[in-house]
Amino acid sequence: MILEGHKLTIGYQDRVVGAGLDVKLEKGEVLALLGPNGGGKTTLLKTLLGLLTPKAGEVRLDGAALSSHTARERARLIAYVPQTHVATFAFSVETVVLMGRTAHGDLFARPTSKDRMVAATMLDRLGIAQLAQRPYTLISGGERQLALLARALAQEPQFIVLDEPTANLDFGNQGKVMREIRALASSGLGVLFTTHDPNHALRTADRAYLLRGGERIAEGPVKQILTRERLEALYGAPVQMITDASGTAFVPG
Repeated sequence: MILEGHKLTIGYQDRVVGAGLDVKLEKGEVLALLGPNGGGKTTLLKTLLGLLTPKAGEVRLDGAALSSHTARERARLIAYVPQTHVATFAFSVETVVLMGRTAHGDLFARPTSKDRMVAATMLDRLGIAQLAQRPYTLISGGERQLALLARALAQEPQFIVLDEPTANLDFGNQGKVMREIRALASSGLGVLFTTHDPNHALRTADRAYLLRGGERIAEGPVKQILTRERLEALYGAPVQMITDASGTAFVPG
């Protein structure tokens, strides 16, 4: 199964954000999307998810137009973890995670024993089982991000799309999420995530996609694409590449 955008023009009612974009995500791989703020990353993600209609081109899921799938069908196949989420109601963390199970049942039905088992498994998998009965509005931003990831995993999708998944996380939880992304791909899911940290992409992704000003700058195997020269062109700032016995890392110049 493949999720792909073909010759996409993306944007909003009043403006175009990017054009001529081809992107492909296969099951079992991790694709990292990098680029400066305002470069079109989130707009591209929302277009691939079907939350925004492309102005031109087409999003396809396993060869068929994404628009031919119902919202319920899309939810069973593709999960989304947004960069930010405003907590309005004091649902328990367990309830938030159980919301991911609505893709597999009636929106208004009581959760089944399987639903609760899946939710508990995902909470435990991300190390936040102790938060299950805490109000979602009273946990930290980083804990909310982990809860949203658990909710996405509870959908049991084929693809998972994450917008800046480590943005609100401390150093330890950043590592946990990046390891989980790699494990998801190893279990057969296709994972697409955006990041401002090329080191996360270098250590976790199979391929990198560089987007600046709505234009694809480069795409390909992560170790070939992430070079000092390309990152400097992408961000318009000096970059240093450090290589030692532990591997390669990029830091601001």
